[in-house]
Amino acid sequence: MTKHTENLHQASFRDPSGYMFHDGEQLRRRIHPIYFPQYRALTDSGFYSTLIKKGLLIPHRETQAVEDGIVITPETIPFITNPYEWSFSMYKHAALHTLKLQKYALSKGFILKDASAYNVTFHKGKPIFIDTLSFDFYEENTPWRAYKQFITHFFGPLVLAKYYGTEVFKMMQTHIDGIPVSLIASLLPGKSKLSSTVFTNIHLLAKMERKHSEDYKAETKLASLSKKSQENILESLFDYIKKLDVKEASEWGDYYTKTNYDAIAFEAKKKLIREWVLPLRPKRLIDVGGNDGTFARTITDTVSQVIVTDIDSNAVDHNYKQVQQNKEENMLPFVCDVLQPAPGIGFNNTERSSLLERLTDFQPDVTMALALIHHITLSGNVPFEKSAEFFAKFSKNLIIEFPTREDSWVESLLVRKREFINHFDFYNESNFEAGYAQYFQLEKKEAVAGTKRILYLFKAK
Repeated sequence: MTKHTENLHQASFRDPSGYMFHDGEQLRRRIHPIYFPQYRALTDSGFYSTLIKKGLLIPHRETQAVEDGIVITPETIPFITNPYEWSFSMYKHAALHTLKLQKYALSKGFILKDASAYNVTFHKGKPIFIDTLSFDFYEENTPWRAYKQFITHFFGPLVLAKYYGTEVFKMMQTHIDGIPVSLIASLLPGKSKLSSTVFTNIHLLAKMERKHSEDYKAETKLASLSKKSQENILESLFDYIKKLDVKEASEWGDYYTKTNYDAIAFEAKKKLIREWVLPLRPKRLIDVGGNDGTFARTITDTVSQVIVTDIDSNAVDHNYKQVQQNKEENMLPFVCDVLQPAPGIGFNNTERSSLLERLTDFQPDVTMALALIHHITLSGNVPFEKSAEFFAKFSKNLIIEFPTREDSWVESLLVRKREFINHFDFYNESNFEAGYAQYFQLEKKEAVAGTKRILYLFKAK
C-alpha cells in the first residue's frame, strides 16, 4: 500500500494505530496492522455501525484493505471547531457524549482509550466523535485508561467554568493536552470540596498525582478496578455534568433587546439581507459577530452550510440551544473574538489549525459582518484597511453593516474614548469605503430603513 506521509494531516502523528491523510480534497484514515484485531472486532461485532446509527461516531466506509494497511474514508465535516471555541452547553454536551461512548464501549467489552476534547467536534447540529481508532479491548479489572484525560479535558474545565465562567475554556488553547489536575485543584474554591464528585475526581486525584510525581521508573502498580466500580464512576460523572450550569452576565447576551432598532427596521434589515444573499446562491456562508444567529436564520432555508460566530459565549449558547431545539443540521455556532482569532496550536503550531486557515479552507461564498465594524474600529482601534484585509483573506462576497456616527452604539463607544475621542474623527462613511476599496469592489450600498446604519455588498478583488 502506498504511504501518504507527504499528505499527512498535521494532527495525526501521535497515534500508533494509524494516521489521517489528504487525498486531494478528501480526508482519509490509514490503519496500521497493529490495530487490525481491534478494527476487525469493532467492525464485525456491529460496534461501529451501532455508534454510527446512534449518531455518536462519524460515519465511515472502508475504501481499501491490503496486508499492510486498511484505508477508511470518514464522512466530510465542513468545519472543525475546537474546545476553546465552544459555549458552555456545547462543552457540556461534548463531555456527556464522550461518557456515553465509554459507557457503551464498556458494555460491549471495549474501552475508549482516548478521551481528548479534540476528538469531539460539532456536525449537523450535534457533537460527534471523530477518532475512529480510539477504541481498544477491555481488560478485566483494569481502570479506564483515559480517565485522567477526561478529567483534564472535560470535567475540570467544566467545573472551573461553573465558578469562573466560560473564559476558562480558552485555557485549552495553551493546554492542548488538558489543563493539569494540580492547576484545576488549586484554582477551585475550598467549597468545591464539599461535592463528593469534585473532591474525588479532582482534589483527591491531584493529591495522588503529587504523591506519585517522582515515580520515574513507573514502579507504582496499576490499581485494580472492577467493571461495576468503573460504571459507577462514569454514572457519577455523567449525573454531575448533566446538572451543571453556569450563570454569567454579558454585554451581548440579549443584544437585540438593547439595539436602537424598532420592529420595522429589524424586518427591513432581514429583508435586505435576504434580497442580497439569494442571487449569490451561496452554498456556504459565515456570519461573523452574528450574535444568536437571528439574521443568519433568514437564509438557512437556502444555504447548506451556515457558520455563526460571536465573541459572547451566552449569545453562542443561545444559538446552539436553538439549533438543538429546531434540529437544524446546517447551522454551526461557535465563540470567536475577531480582534484575537484563534491561532494555530500544538507541535509546530500546526496540530490545530488557526481560525483563518480553517475559514480559508471552508471557502464561504458569502461573509456577513453586521453590527461589527464599529466594535472592531472603535473598541479595537483597528483601521478600516486592516479589517478589510482580514475579511479579504477568506471572503468572496462581503455583506457588511456600517453604523454612522449618529448611531447610538457608535455614540456610546465614542464617548467612552474620553480625551482620545478626536483620534477617531476618521470614523466616517467615506473613509470606510476608501479602506475597503483596497481589497473589495463595491457592488451595492443601501441605508437600512429606520436606522442610522448603511448596508454594503462588496466583492473581493
